[in-house]
Amino acid sequence: MGREMFENLTSEPLPSLNALRAFEAMARTGRATLAAGELNVSHSAVSRQVKALEAALGVRLFQGPKHRLELTAAGQALLPALTEAFDGIAGAVRRVKSDGEDLHIAVNASLSVKWLIPRLPGFAAAHPNLRLHLAELAPAALTHRGAQGVVRIVTTSRLADPLATAFIPNHIGPVLSPALAERYAGDPLSAPRLVAQTHAQGWAIWAALAGVELTPAVERPFAHLHFAMDAALAGLGVAVLPWPLVAEEVAARRLVAPLGFVRAEAAFALLQAPGAESRALDRFRAWLVAEGAKTPSAPGP
Repeated sequence: MGREMFENLTSEPLPSLNALRAFEAMARTGRATLAAGELNVSHSAVSRQVKALEAALGVRLFQGPKHRLELTAAGQALLPALTEAFDGIAGAVRRVKSDGEDLHIAVNASLSVKWLIPRLPGFAAAHPNLRLHLAELAPAALTHRGAQGVVRIVTTSRLADPLATAFIPNHIGPVLSPALAERYAGDPLSAPRLVAQTHAQGWAIWAALAGVELTPAVERPFAHLHFAMDAALAGLGVAVLPWPLVAEEVAARRLVAPLGFVRAEAAFALLQAPGAESRALDRFRAWLVAEGAKTPSAPGP
C-alpha cells in the first residue's frame, strides 16, 4: 500500500527544475543573455534548457524571431506561477540563512551608478549593522530573483500597488554641456541627439509632454542612460534625462537645461517583493524617501 502511494506520487514527474528556472528567468527578463547572467550559466545553456522544457511539455513557450521573442499563450500561463514559486523558495532560503540584517536590492544600472551608490555612504553610516547587497536589475524587469525589493523608475499607474513606494517624482528634459549649448544657442535640439537604448522612447516621450515637434538630427546611440549622461557631459550631444540623475550636474553648471524639465507620468520607486517584509527593508525604504525629499525642484520649461 505504502509503495503504491509513492509510485502514484511520482508517476507524472515534473520537468527539470533547471529547465523551469531557465524559462522563468528568460521570460521575466525578456532575453536569454540576461537570464544567463542571472543564473550564472551560458546563453546557449539557457536556450537548450528552454527547448528541453518545450519538448517535455509538448508546447511552444516562445514565438517570433530570435531577436524579438514573445511568450505564447502557454508561456504566459506558466510564467506567473513559476515566478511566485521561485520567489517563495528564494525568500525561504534567505530567511533561514539571514540574521535579519541582510538586505538584497536590485536596481537599474543608471539609477544605481548616478543616484543610489553615491548616496550609500550616508546609509551605511546611519545603519552600520545592515548589510546591503546590490544586484543589477534588467532594464524592463520589475522583479529580480532573490531580491527583497527593486529600485527603478515606474509608471504612475503602477504606484497604486500597495507594495510600491515612490520616493521622487520624475521630470525629464534635454541637457547638454555649456560649451555645446553655446555652440547651438539658437537651437539646442539641433545638436547631435544622444539616445539610450534602454530608454529608446525617451525623446518621443519628452517631445509629446513638452509639445515639441522633433526635426531630424544626427543620433548617437548608447546602451544606458548613464552612458548618454556621460556623453552629454563630454560634449558629444544633447540627451533627454531624468531630473534626479542630473540635478547635481545642472546645479554645478557641468550640464545646462535650456528648455527646462517637464513632469513625466512616472516616479523613482521601491517595489517590494511579495512577502519580503523585514526591519532592514523598512529602514531602506524610509531612507529612500528621506533622500528623495532632498532633491531640489526641477526647473520648468
